[in-house]
Amino acid sequence: MAAVGGVGARSLLLTKSLVDMRTQLGDLQRQMATGKKSDTYAGIGIDRGLTVGLRSHLSALQSYGDSITNVDVRLKLAQTTLSRVDELGRQVKAATAPASTSSPQMTQQLAVSSLGEILGLLNTQAGDRYLFSGQASDQPSVETLEHILDGDGARAGLKQIISERNQADLGASGLGRLNVSAPSLTSVQLAEEAPPTVFGFKLTSIASGLTGSTVTGPAGVPPAMSVDLGATNPTAGETVKFTLALPDGSSETLTLTATASATPGPNEFTIGASSDLTAANLQTALTTSLGDLADTALTAASARAASEDFFNIDAANPPQRVAGSPLTATVLTNGTPANTVTWYTGEAGSTSARSTATAKVDQSISVSYGTRANEEGIRWQIQQIATLAAIPLPAAGPNTDAISAELNERIRPDLDVPPGTQSIEAIQAELAGAQTTLAAAKDRHTQTNATLSDFLQNIEGVSNEEVAAQIMAMQTTLQATLQTTAMLYQTSILKYL
Repeated sequence: MAAVGGVGARSLLLTKSLVDMRTQLGDLQRQMATGKKSDTYAGIGIDRGLTVGLRSHLSALQSYGDSITNVDVRLKLAQTTLSRVDELGRQVKAATAPASTSSPQMTQQLAVSSLGEILGLLNTQAGDRYLFSGQASDQPSVETLEHILDGDGARAGLKQIISERNQADLGASGLGRLNVSAPSLTSVQLAEEAPPTVFGFKLTSIASGLTGSTVTGPAGVPPAMSVDLGATNPTAGETVKFTLALPDGSSETLTLTATASATPGPNEFTIGASSDLTAANLQTALTTSLGDLADTALTAASARAASEDFFNIDAANPPQRVAGSPLTATVLTNGTPANTVTWYTGEAGSTSARSTATAKVDQSISVSYGTRANEEGIRWQIQQIATLAAIPLPAAGPNTDAISAELNERIRPDLDVPPGTQSIEAIQAELAGAQTTLAAAKDRHTQTNATLSDFLQNIEGVSNEEVAAQIMAMQTTLQATLQTTAMLYQTSILKYL
């Protein structure tokens, strides 16, 4: 009779086969759930090195994408801010037009509110970053409206700077640091104050259409110019013109007209019985007209010059103030952080504003998008509006309307931005260039990311249809194997026989 062998060895083989199939089925089920061939690079096979490289590239694209998103938000906020600043400038300009129905006080109030809004806008933050502070992005860009206009007690603000400069430009006589005199019975002289001073009017030229008259100057130290009527009286309607330079770089021509009336009007002088009497009347008219011009045009020009000294500053050029008592001062002096408000509180380096913030948006592409509130285009706008806001305009002052008109005539073209001066639109154009670079990089990264992701999926991924078929086949095989194994485990010598 043949021997019947045991089932131990065979059972071990079947059990191992079952374990292997169960492991394979579990792996297939994981693939179905994750869509990945393997949880480890080792399971990918010979393409694992390529997979590492692809994932590194995709990670870099993600980093660039995050940077692009952050910078894009900052640029959009900066562009919105600059657009509003520009719009406020146009509104103030419209209020200074001759056809405007705004009173001097209304125009000034508009300037104050507009300046306050601009300063608030320039302290815009994106997250914890101040956009207009250059490299000092952790600190505000500009001082408060109150400090800039009124100071803070220890430090002078713009109003005080303008007031001191106005006193220095007018001088003790109120004639703009000029002296009117009569070198002879028939002559009138206009001379700059001695000792020489940077303040007040400066003589430019003199021209006379008065019959028989002669003019001299400006010449000498201090400069002087004069008109001598000689022995002949002028004829009614004839004029003599004095052209003067003002502190803001503008000029005014004071034209005096001869009249036969005994009650001359503004800028007129009465023809007397003789040329010496006419010269005396001319001297009186010149003194009066010069005082009026000082109270109006010179006051407006003085405010503009003071505002320029206050706002147009950097590390090498601190704000300028009147040195000593304003009425007798002859020069300007440097303001210090201890006695003068510094309106711009961000970083004020010598590098370009754009270079103060950069971001890498591709392997070999970086964008520069920094901004400073003291850039010429922004500073220029602030300076003009602040001048309107800070100049003294008494509600009942005799020259309030004239001062306002003179200042408006100077501020309005400045708000148009003179040739050679940076504009806000120029800053926006530079930022728009950065935005264009960002958009192009973003599109390029999107396309590259899609291509690399598809490639990586082909290497790491699986086909759900194929895995499902393999699972079904594996389940069938496993079921059959389990049944066979069960039958073998139930075999005995009696069942075999």
